[in-house]
Amino acid sequence: MKKKTMFLLIVATAFVTFNATVFGFYALMGFNDHKVKDVMRFFGALRFIETQYVRDVDYTKLIDGAIAGMVKTLDDPHSIYLDQQMYELMRSHTEGSFGGVGIVMGFKDNKITVISVMEGTPSETAGIKTGDEIIAVDGTPTTEIEPEGVALRIRGAVDTDVTLRIHRAGEEDKDYIVRRATIQVHTVAGQMLPDTDGIGYIRIASFSEHTADEFKEAYRALEESGVKGMIIDLRENPGGLVTSCVEVANMLVPQGPVVSVVQRDGTREEYDSDLAEEKYPLVVLIDGNSASASEILAGALQDTGAATLVGEKSYGKGSVQVVLPLYDDDALKLTIAKYYTPSGRSIDGTGIDPDVAVEPQADGADDVQLLKAIDVMKGKIAGVGAKVI
Repeated sequence: MKKKTMFLLIVATAFVTFNATVFGFYALMGFNDHKVKDVMRFFGALRFIETQYVRDVDYTKLIDGAIAGMVKTLDDPHSIYLDQQMYELMRSHTEGSFGGVGIVMGFKDNKITVISVMEGTPSETAGIKTGDEIIAVDGTPTTEIEPEGVALRIRGAVDTDVTLRIHRAGEEDKDYIVRRATIQVHTVAGQMLPDTDGIGYIRIASFSEHTADEFKEAYRALEESGVKGMIIDLRENPGGLVTSCVEVANMLVPQGPVVSVVQRDGTREEYDSDLAEEKYPLVVLIDGNSASASEILAGALQDTGAATLVGEKSYGKGSVQVVLPLYDDDALKLTIAKYYTPSGRSIDGTGIDPDVAVEPQADGADDVQLLKAIDVMKGKIAGVGAKVI
């Protein structure tokens, strides 16, 4: 009896210790009773599928699917689970050379739309056009792929082909075979506009690692040409690096905040401009494809009164993503914060309204938005130095 009692005591102690350890772990992880119950439901379903499904299952694939499903419920096109293959593709794109097709894509209203086609790239050669909707990549419908995953599938090794199925208004859906190439793009171009008496024009296509240096070069060239005012064109600019955007802002936005990045717990990181004095009047062109970092710059210039915005309402991507490596050469790309303009506006999902709204001309014969920007700039230049008497 003593041995039996001792055995039962040991078993009971082990059971209590195990439960205390498990629940202590859950407490450290911030789980309450309800969350513990949900975790147990998850593991119960996982174990039932693993042991009772009619065929053998791949345990790792079950976990991959569970994580991907969790992220999908967030209903955020910028958050995505990256399995081993997708994560490796992403790393190869950021750490080395890769092949692309020369298009900028936008993710909105559950559609993958071509925002712009870069000149001299395979997509231009193949006949892809701005406004096209990509409905399949290599035969896989884009509805079955997370938006961020579409870009990773389109990119790949140089001199290999990718087939894009395109929906174009007024035409039948069609497959376009595009051969990938090394895409080298300068993100900034500038010039003095003819017959405008000193109006300079700088186009920023995106904010990449070298954009700030390219912008400084274009800016100084216009200064040397005797510029009196500048038009900054951010149309069809999908954004890019915040740090690059802030470097550009340091040449345009008056001293003070440019953008604040705020996390869910209220933690705030502020990026500031140290520009002591504005040098030239500014007009900024935006449209429905101006997104992310381009909206940060436009919003800062509008809030500080440093520029007049002309064109159409911007895209409305005001969120920050980070990539968290997991434990099996996979990763999680997750939205963790939102951008706020100097006045405290969140542009996520709402965009920025221009000061002067101008719709593009339907046939594209004239760039009416640029023409309006020139008119606005002429008024600004005429008013520089004027005094009320």
